[in-house]
Amino acid sequence: MRAQPKASHFINGAYVEDAAGAALHSHYPATGEVIAKLHSATPAIIDSALQAAAAAQADWAARPPVERGRILHRAAQIMRDRNRALSELETLDTGKPLQETLVADPASGADALEYFAGFAPTVTGQTIPLGRDMAYTLREPLGVCAGIGAWNYPIQIAAWKAAPALAFGNALVFKPSEVTPLSALALADILTEAGLPAGLFNVVQGAGDVGASLVGDPRVAKVSLTGSVPTGRKVYAQAAEGIRAVTMELGGKSPLIVFDDADLDNAVGAAMLGNFYSAGQICTNGTRVFVARSVLEPFLERLIARTGRIVMGDPLDEATQMGPLVSAAQAEKVMGYIARGVAEGARLVCGGKAAGGWFVEPTVFADVTDDMTIAREEIFGPVMSVLAFDSEDEVIARANATDYGLAAGLFTRDLTRAHRVVARLQAGTCWINAYNLTPVEMPFGGVKASGVGRENGHAALEHYTRVKSVYLGMGDVDAPY
Repeated sequence: MRAQPKASHFINGAYVEDAAGAALHSHYPATGEVIAKLHSATPAIIDSALQAAAAAQADWAARPPVERGRILHRAAQIMRDRNRALSELETLDTGKPLQETLVADPASGADALEYFAGFAPTVTGQTIPLGRDMAYTLREPLGVCAGIGAWNYPIQIAAWKAAPALAFGNALVFKPSEVTPLSALALADILTEAGLPAGLFNVVQGAGDVGASLVGDPRVAKVSLTGSVPTGRKVYAQAAEGIRAVTMELGGKSPLIVFDDADLDNAVGAAMLGNFYSAGQICTNGTRVFVARSVLEPFLERLIARTGRIVMGDPLDEATQMGPLVSAAQAEKVMGYIARGVAEGARLVCGGKAAGGWFVEPTVFADVTDDMTIAREEIFGPVMSVLAFDSEDEVIARANATDYGLAAGLFTRDLTRAHRVVARLQAGTCWINAYNLTPVEMPFGGVKASGVGRENGHAALEHYTRVKSVYLGMGDVDAPY
């Protein structure tokens, strides 16, 4: 047990175990080795987590925002001080290369804690002059929030939800993915060490049944989900029964458009980042790469050459650039999509094979058409579809012809065209001459089936607080009775 935690859950400032819960195993995806054994949360565990959160939240909300911020600042610094240990834990749990986790996972979580620590003291209401009378507004926390995480960026997602929730005076009960249960517990340890009062950040383990128990509990005021579209539909419907606030960041089938005047080396690099980073297990990935027909062949030549140099291997070796898929089931799913691509007539130009265990080669298909399965469905693996286009209007229509709307990107030297095209793309997050950069300062989220609400940036304030309006009468009441 290379990464065995003290217990499965973290509730009211302490580790808690309940062996009556179903067994959960965390596997190191590179070898399949079981690195930790945990238990799913029982109803008693879930109840105790929600009770602790509800009991702690009011006092936390009453504290000066600058005091809340100090604690989050300390937590951010601890995360940075322990970046390597946290990154190694994340690599063991997810299979992502240490080369990635060292720069992209705990570091992003620390950025979120630091950003919202500074944001918290700036939150104020408004005064509204009304002649003799006046009105003012107050920003109030929602109360107890439930967070449900995904397995691709476990500690980042936990911190992205915890940072605004805690900064603005809420308590959070967080359920990580049952596939990657470990780093949320490490975050709970760090927050406690930084001085966070007991009960404000609780971690409960389990699968969809545990998440459903949180979403349906009347003590929960708001739900934040990162997950798939099918899961999002269930969570949205269940939360609606209790009229609970919801933010959801779901799946995507994002377009990346390469115009004929693009810097091809940069465009190829972005396409690779947007398909092969984290073995393709990123929701914003630009898996439909539309390339102007006039530059299609040189684009493919450079792409094939660079993809062939990707180093696969042991994720704990810092020289490794791409690791395995997170599970045997995910690897099997991805290989099924590759087989469908070949069967439906796409041209396999590189990769396409299983590479032992849960590894899948970085794969590129050319001659892809919009109706092919690999161009329509989210694969969540290292599979890139390259499609040719002839005109701006055509590619915009094709890029938007999807139920998803999480992200989009484009490469061009013509900034007038860049702004014109971005204005027409149906996506919540867009990049011009870049891809997959999501700094905490920038709001993040999707449209259409890709979700509702936003994480990060100033937009997060709207999703973790509510506005109370107060009318102040300063004269006699004018009543007709």
